[in-house]
Amino acid sequence: MKFSDIVQRLGLTASDSSLKTAPEHDPEITAVTPVQTGTDGTISYIEGGKFEAYVATTQVSALILPADADLQAQASDRGLAWISMTDPRWGFTQTLSFFYQPYQPAPGIHPTAVIDPSVRLGKNVTIAAHVVVHPDVRVGDDVCIHPNVVIYPQTAIGDRTVLYANCVIHEQTQIGADCVIHSGAAIGSEGFGFILHEGRWEKIPQSGCTILESAVEVGCNTTIDRPSVGETRIQANTKLDNLVHIGHNCQVGPSCVLAAQVGLAGQVEVADHVILGGQVGAANKTQVGANVQAGAKAGLHGTIAPGSVVMGNPASPYRTFLKSSAIYNRLPQMQRTLKELQQQVATLQQQLEAIDTQVS
Repeated sequence: MKFSDIVQRLGLTASDSSLKTAPEHDPEITAVTPVQTGTDGTISYIEGGKFEAYVATTQVSALILPADADLQAQASDRGLAWISMTDPRWGFTQTLSFFYQPYQPAPGIHPTAVIDPSVRLGKNVTIAAHVVVHPDVRVGDDVCIHPNVVIYPQTAIGDRTVLYANCVIHEQTQIGADCVIHSGAAIGSEGFGFILHEGRWEKIPQSGCTILESAVEVGCNTTIDRPSVGETRIQANTKLDNLVHIGHNCQVGPSCVLAAQVGLAGQVEVADHVILGGQVGAANKTQVGANVQAGAKAGLHGTIAPGSVVMGNPASPYRTFLKSSAIYNRLPQMQRTLKELQQQVATLQQQLEAIDTQVS
């Protein structure tokens, strides 16, 4: 692909690139690479900060740069083609899609797939080998279902959604359009509901539903439980990493990001644009406000105010956490100092008692 083709496909013009001053320099681009390791014929990006130094050393043929005249001049001096964008990383993301397309099974329905006659299939559906689709299921247009997927009754899969190998969609689950469910994920499995009756734990029937709105992405081996009654809902454009667990009756707002091994207990409410780092845990019925950011392994309890940045367990404001961490690392020395002070105080008390005795 020519460099000029990339400029055009990004919706830009020659005036947004080195083609403005050097239209004859239009290298062939064959791959997208990191700026540190790129070679001739590749394109990368520089967002700013410490990576700006790579303009002077990178071996790529083209760069996506911020609107920085100095960086653009450096690139031109080295004979590099460049594109100017306010968000170079977004340009890099779009360019990647020009060169990489995810694997898709052969179109149509594989002869080994088991599909109940009651299933309603949309147009251009791809169903790979050994897929099982139970009764009363609706599959939208352009859905792609990879091998060994199991879809239980009373479910709906929205248009253009992709289900990767070995994921399981349990009964009474609704998945919106443009979702991606990665391998090993279990959507709508039974919630962890038991009642202690006469000394024995008895199962509470899990009759509720699970709803994933549009453009939700669910990572490998992530589990989202359905409740006994009501719904568990993941709102539009939220992204779940691998090994995330969402408990029954949770409500996760739109455009959230939950990193690996996040665990939400039952009935947790997460507002919009929340970011939870790896291994964050939220206790039962925790309420997390909009735009909250929680650092790795934070323990969330009660109510987390909107816009908070928290760390630690129990979670506290990150500046407080950093100060506490600094003190924690000094505790052994502080303990030794405390013992010395205790000894000094004891000695002074003995001396004062001796003086009192002499005076009396």
